[in-house]
Amino acid sequence: MKTYYVYVLTDKNNQFFYTGVTNNIARRTWEHKGKFVNSYCKRYNINKLVYCEIHNDVILAIHREKLIKKWKRSFKIDAINNMNPDWNDLYLSL
Repeated sequence: MKTYYVYVLTDKNNQFFYTGVTNNIARRTWEHKGKFVNSYCKRYNINKLVYCEIHNDVILAIHREKLIKKWKRSFKIDAINNMNPDWNDLYLSL
């Protein structure tokens, strides 16, 4: 069974968000940290993993990613605060 991750990254000041989906959260976050992907993330230095959900169905993971992308900023902040109240970089604990 495969595992899929819906994740939210932010910059060091927590001003900008990027939401994505992947089947390898460590590799994908490393790519963002190395600025190997996505000009939006590169431009705003978005590379701190602050939110992550685990799914076993790729269709559900993609659906969830699309929902989170449509959320208001305040909803994203509430979700992050509930999961990661100190806004620590979760990459360090992978």
